Amino acid sequence: METSTTHHIVESLTRAIVEHRLLPGSKLAEQKLADHFGVSRTLVRQALFQLSQNRLIRLEPARGAFVAAPSVEEAQQVFAVRRMLEAEMTRAFAKQVTPEQITALKEHIKQEREAVTQGDITGRTELLGDFHVRMAELMHNDVLAQVLGELISRCALITLMYQSRNEAEHSTDEHVTIVAALEAKDSDLAVRLMHEHLLHVEASLTFDRKVPTQDIAMALS
Repeated sequence: METSTTHHIVESLTRAIVEHRLLPGSKLAEQKLADHFGVSRTLVRQALFQLSQNRLIRLEPARGAFVAAPSVEEAQQVFAVRRMLEAEMTRAFAKQVTPEQITALKEHIKQEREAVTQGDITGRTELLGDFHVRMAELMHNDVLAQVLGELISRCALITLMYQSRNEAEHSTDEHVTIVAALEAKDSDLAVRLMHEHLLHVEASLTFDRKVPTQDIAMALS
């Protein structure tokens, strides 16, 4: 019972954050959350800890929990590094691509579309980022997969919070065109499409979107 209740709190807060009903920097008072959900502060603390593990909130000693406030500058730097790294990864992938690798990427894209269609915000964000890591994994380059995974995790929260469903659908469409270029072994086209894709993702992030409420009850209703 406690596990399902904690999960419900986590899901409710996650949706409120990614749908911009709770703004970056908002304080999440334990007692207010406990009152809203009709649960103990212990369960609220468990939920907040899980959200901190997912980097959606930050826990500060003696101050409490706050909605994470990603840095725009950090996001820009991460995307710049990703463009440099993924351009060469895409070029190398195109040179050694196999039918089995293409099938694996197409299956991944199918999962992306299902998550977008079902409105699974956290799921779609994870899958859209994992597409890039999957390419490295299919190349059997563990170091590249690890480095890329770390980079993507740094901007995952930013994408989660600031990318709309329409843009997520667009990202999936662009993944389709990248795979098509890879299947054709057109490395120059694949590299260009990957570069443009990452530029589009970064440009689609709306960092200054504001919602006029800090009231927890209103944000979670």
